[in-house]
Amino acid sequence: MTTHLEHVEPAVSPADMRTAFAQTAERLLDEDPLTAVVLADISADLFTEAARRHPGRTLNVGIREPLMVSVAGGLSLSGLRPIAHSYAPFLVERSFEQIKLDLGHQDARAVLVSVGASYDWTQGGRTHQSPGDVALLDTLPGFAVHVPGHPDEVPALLRRAVAGDGSAYIRLSNRSNAAARPAAVTGAGMIDVVRRGGGALVIAVGPMLDSVLAATAGLDVTVGYAATVRPLDLAAVRELSGPGTPGNAADVVLVEPYLAGTSARLVDEALADRPHRTLALGVGRTEVRRYGTPEEHDVVHELDPAGLRRSVDGFLGRGAS
Repeated sequence: MTTHLEHVEPAVSPADMRTAFAQTAERLLDEDPLTAVVLADISADLFTEAARRHPGRTLNVGIREPLMVSVAGGLSLSGLRPIAHSYAPFLVERSFEQIKLDLGHQDARAVLVSVGASYDWTQGGRTHQSPGDVALLDTLPGFAVHVPGHPDEVPALLRRAVAGDGSAYIRLSNRSNAAARPAAVTGAGMIDVVRRGGGALVIAVGPMLDSVLAATAGLDVTVGYAATVRPLDLAAVRELSGPGTPGNAADVVLVEPYLAGTSARLVDEALADRPHRTLALGVGRTEVRRYGTPEEHDVVHELDPAGLRRSVDGFLGRGAS
């Protein structure tokens, strides 16, 4: 039987992350009799054929996300490797008690795959927004967290998560960088250097890379890309940020597509023994109550290239550009 890591995906690139996920999950169901998929209606149309071929391992519990997570926990305890999938606020926030107890407390392990990200579907309003999902899962031990920035990065991350021993969260988005970064998904988690410079280190997570590259054009900074943030590659943070001295602190700018500051503690942990400054950018804590578009929400949270440039320039003492 072909193992997860030996399998080579077809050359045809899926159009979006959700399709890439469904296609890869269906292949995993075909390849591995221990893989199972549990749905709560979301994306069920993408698993019609999988449900026909594997009815005992492709389960749709209806609009009951907490039950979905509990079923995943039971499948795990019975020896299967379950993948549970829904919108981020329903999968993580609505079902958090089940994640904490039916997975974590029972030592059950599952792969949670969300769509919707922080505000992909702004027309759905606050019920379909979840900028705090990664921060919430951070209160539990042992979760790997993957944030792909392109559909082509999804298959490798999903396969690695399913092949792993622990629980994992894969955060899919409608937003995508123009190109995939294969090097960022070839290991257990690493920072892929996109641009080298002599100044600050700017870490772009997942779909934020293109905006970060546009925002830092012309700046003497190193730009690193991370598609896995738990674990975060602390050794790379240390290496790329420089030694830091009392008169010249190492500067790190962290740009995440979810709640600002979610991973700042890890950057500070990596650099605890040297002088450093950290600027953590991401979705703000103020609720945006107008529907708008994702791009308009970016502007409000200053995650568009112009807003990011203002923040970086201010942090580095460059003033307005």
